[in-house]
Amino acid sequence: MTAYLILHGWQNHRPKDHWQHWLADRLTDLGHQVVYPQLPDPDDPELEVWLEELARHLGKLGTASERVVVAHSLSAVLWLHAAARGLPGLDAVNRVLLVAPPSGTVLARHPEVARFAPPPLDFPLPGPTRLVAGDDDPYCEEGADTLYGHPLALPTDILPGAAHLDLDAGYGLWPAVLGWCLDPTVPLMARPE
Repeated sequence: MTAYLILHGWQNHRPKDHWQHWLADRLTDLGHQVVYPQLPDPDDPELEVWLEELARHLGKLGTASERVVVAHSLSAVLWLHAAARGLPGLDAVNRVLLVAPPSGTVLARHPEVARFAPPPLDFPLPGPTRLVAGDDDPYCEEGADTLYGHPLALPTDILPGAAHLDLDAGYGLWPAVLGWCLDPTVPLMARPE
Protein backbone atom coordinates (compact mmCIF):
# COMPACT_ATOMS: atom_id res chain seq x y z
CA MET A 1 0.00 0.00 0.00
CA THR A 2 1.11 3.55 -0.72
CA ALA A 3 0.67 6.35 1.81
CA TYR A 4 0.16 9.92 0.61
CA LEU A 5 0.63 13.19 2.45
CA ILE A 6 -1.11 16.07 0.66
CA LEU A 7 -0.18 19.55 1.85
CA HIS A 8 -2.05 22.76 1.01
CA GLY A 9 -0.87 26.34 0.71
CA TRP A 10 -1.57 29.79 2.08
CA GLN A 11 -5.22 30.76 2.57
CA ASN A 12 -6.32 27.26 1.60
CA HIS A 13 -9.06 25.89 3.82
CA ARG A 14 -9.27 22.65 1.83
CA PRO A 15 -12.31 23.52 -0.32
CA LYS A 16 -14.14 20.48 -1.68
CA ASP A 17 -13.69 21.62 -5.28
CA HIS A 18 -9.88 21.97 -5.13
CA TRP A 19 -7.81 19.33 -6.92
CA GLN A 20 -6.14 18.36 -3.63
CA HIS A 21 -9.46 17.41 -2.06
CA TRP A 22 -10.45 15.57 -5.23
CA LEU A 23 -7.07 13.76 -5.22
CA ALA A 24 -7.38 12.75 -1.57
CA ASP A 25 -10.85 11.33 -2.24
CA ARG A 26 -9.74 9.39 -5.34
CA LEU A 27 -6.67 7.91 -3.64
CA THR A 28 -8.75 6.92 -0.61
CA ASP A 29 -11.34 5.30 -2.90
CA LEU A 30 -8.52 3.27 -4.44
CA GLY A 31 -7.58 1.92 -1.00
CA HIS A 32 -4.51 4.03 -0.29
CA GLN A 33 -3.72 5.68 3.01
CA VAL A 34 -4.16 9.45 2.67
CA VAL A 35 -3.23 12.16 5.14
CA TYR A 36 -4.66 15.53 4.06
CA PRO A 37 -4.46 17.79 7.10
CA GLN A 38 -5.75 21.29 7.58
CA LEU A 39 -2.55 23.08 8.59
CA PRO A 40 -2.92 25.62 11.40
CA ASP A 41 -3.79 29.24 10.67
CA PRO A 42 -3.67 29.01 6.85
CA ASP A 43 -4.36 32.75 6.55
CA ASP A 44 -1.49 33.74 8.85
CA PRO A 45 0.79 30.69 9.06
CA GLU A 46 3.90 30.34 11.20
CA LEU A 47 6.83 28.58 9.53
CA GLU A 48 7.98 26.84 12.72
CA VAL A 49 4.46 25.58 13.46
CA TRP A 50 4.02 24.26 9.93
CA LEU A 51 7.41 22.52 10.12
CA GLU A 52 6.30 20.82 13.34
CA GLU A 53 3.04 19.81 11.65
CA LEU A 54 4.95 18.45 8.66
CA ALA A 55 7.09 16.28 10.95
CA ARG A 56 4.00 15.07 12.81
CA HIS A 57 2.10 14.19 9.64
CA LEU A 58 5.09 12.46 8.08
CA GLY A 59 5.01 10.19 11.11
CA LYS A 60 1.43 9.24 10.23
CA LEU A 61 2.61 7.65 6.97
CA GLY A 62 3.83 4.71 9.03
CA THR A 63 5.42 1.72 7.39
CA ALA A 64 3.69 1.89 4.02
CA SER A 65 5.64 0.31 1.18
CA GLU A 66 5.79 3.70 -0.54
CA ARG A 67 5.43 7.20 0.93
CA VAL A 68 4.56 10.10 -1.38
CA VAL A 69 4.23 13.81 -0.60
CA VAL A 70 2.26 16.21 -2.80
CA ALA A 71 2.84 19.82 -1.72
CA HIS A 72 1.10 22.81 -3.30
CA SER A 73 2.10 26.46 -3.16
CA LEU A 74 3.33 27.54 0.27
CA SER A 75 3.74 23.91 1.33
CA ALA A 76 6.12 23.34 -1.58
CA VAL A 77 8.34 26.02 -0.05
CA LEU A 78 7.71 24.46 3.38
CA TRP A 79 9.18 21.23 2.01
CA LEU A 80 12.29 23.11 0.88
CA HIS A 81 12.71 24.60 4.37
CA ALA A 82 12.37 21.13 5.86
CA ALA A 83 14.98 19.73 3.48
CA ALA A 84 17.38 22.62 4.13
CA ARG A 85 17.12 21.96 7.87
CA GLY A 86 17.36 18.19 7.55
CA LEU A 87 13.99 17.65 9.24
CA PRO A 88 13.83 14.06 10.54
CA GLY A 89 11.60 11.75 8.53
CA LEU A 90 12.16 13.28 5.10
CA ASP A 91 14.47 10.46 4.08
CA ALA A 92 11.61 7.97 4.57
CA VAL A 93 9.65 9.64 1.75
CA ASN A 94 10.03 7.85 -1.58
CA ARG A 95 8.99 10.71 -3.86
CA VAL A 96 7.72 14.27 -3.78
CA LEU A 97 5.71 16.47 -6.12
CA LEU A 98 6.18 20.21 -5.63
CA VAL A 99 3.28 22.07 -7.24
CA ALA A 100 3.42 25.81 -8.01
CA PRO A 101 5.89 27.02 -5.37
CA PRO A 102 5.71 30.80 -4.92
CA SER A 103 8.80 32.96 -5.28
CA GLY A 104 10.56 34.66 -2.41
CA THR A 105 9.88 38.07 -3.94
CA VAL A 106 6.14 37.43 -3.93
CA LEU A 107 6.19 36.01 -0.40
CA ALA A 108 8.16 39.05 0.81
CA ARG A 109 5.31 41.30 -0.35
CA HIS A 110 2.92 39.61 2.07
CA PRO A 111 3.84 39.97 5.76
CA GLU A 112 1.72 36.93 6.67
CA VAL A 113 4.02 34.61 4.70
CA ALA A 114 7.27 36.57 4.34
CA ARG A 115 8.98 34.19 6.80
CA PHE A 116 8.39 31.37 4.31
CA ALA A 117 10.71 32.94 1.70
CA PRO A 118 12.75 30.03 0.35
CA PRO A 119 16.08 29.20 1.95
CA PRO A 120 19.23 29.30 -0.20
CA LEU A 121 18.97 26.31 -2.52
CA ASP A 122 22.38 24.88 -1.65
CA PHE A 123 21.23 21.56 -0.18
CA PRO A 124 20.40 18.18 -1.65
CA LEU A 125 16.79 17.06 -1.63
CA PRO A 126 16.29 13.84 0.34
CA GLY A 127 14.70 11.86 -2.49
CA PRO A 128 13.24 11.95 -5.98
CA THR A 129 11.38 15.21 -6.42
CA ARG A 130 9.41 16.55 -9.37
CA LEU A 131 8.29 20.13 -9.96
CA VAL A 132 5.15 21.20 -11.81
CA ALA A 133 4.10 24.81 -12.32
CA GLY A 134 2.26 27.11 -14.67
CA ASP A 135 4.16 29.24 -17.16
CA ASP A 136 2.13 32.25 -16.02
CA ASP A 137 1.94 31.77 -12.26
CA PRO A 138 1.29 35.18 -10.66
CA TYR A 139 2.87 33.88 -7.44
CA CYS A 140 6.13 32.98 -9.19
CA GLU A 141 6.72 35.72 -11.73
CA GLU A 142 10.35 34.74 -12.28
CA GLY A 143 9.31 31.23 -13.31
CA ALA A 144 9.44 28.08 -11.20
CA ASP A 145 11.90 26.37 -13.51
CA THR A 146 14.33 29.29 -13.20
CA LEU A 147 13.95 29.66 -9.43
CA TYR A 148 13.62 26.02 -8.39
CA GLY A 149 13.92 23.55 -11.25
CA HIS A 150 17.37 24.50 -12.50
CA PRO A 151 19.05 25.24 -9.14
CA LEU A 152 17.80 21.96 -7.63
CA ALA A 153 18.21 19.95 -10.87
CA LEU A 154 14.58 18.85 -10.71
CA PRO A 155 12.63 17.22 -13.49
CA THR A 156 10.10 19.94 -14.27
CA ASP A 157 6.78 20.17 -16.05
CA ILE A 158 5.80 23.71 -17.04
CA LEU A 159 2.13 23.86 -17.97
CA PRO A 160 0.99 26.55 -20.43
CA GLY A 161 -1.73 28.81 -19.07
CA ALA A 162 -2.00 26.91 -15.77
CA ALA A 163 -1.33 29.94 -13.55
CA HIS A 164 -1.11 28.79 -9.89
CA LEU A 165 -2.70 25.38 -10.54
CA ASP A 166 -5.62 26.26 -8.32
CA LEU A 167 -9.38 26.61 -8.63
CA ASP A 168 -9.08 30.01 -10.31
CA ALA A 169 -7.02 28.36 -13.05
CA GLY A 170 -9.53 25.53 -13.50
CA TYR A 171 -7.75 22.92 -11.39
CA GLY A 172 -10.57 21.20 -9.57
CA LEU A 173 -10.44 17.76 -11.13
CA TRP A 174 -6.87 17.03 -12.26
CA PRO A 175 -6.58 13.47 -13.56
CA ALA A 176 -2.91 13.91 -14.51
CA VAL A 177 -1.87 14.39 -10.87
CA LEU A 178 -3.75 11.24 -9.90
CA GLY A 179 -1.95 9.45 -12.73
CA TRP A 180 1.42 10.66 -11.40
CA CYS A 181 0.56 9.57 -7.87
CA LEU A 182 -0.16 6.07 -9.11
CA ASP A 183 2.74 5.96 -11.59
CA PRO A 184 5.54 8.58 -11.45
CA THR A 185 6.32 8.07 -15.14
CA VAL A 186 2.95 9.61 -16.11
CA PRO A 187 3.44 13.13 -17.52
CA LEU A 188 1.73 15.99 -15.73
CA MET A 189 1.19 18.04 -18.88
CA ALA A 190 -2.50 17.27 -19.33
CA ARG A 191 -4.97 20.02 -18.35
CA PRO A 192 -7.98 19.14 -16.21
CA GLU A 193 -10.98 17.70 -18.02
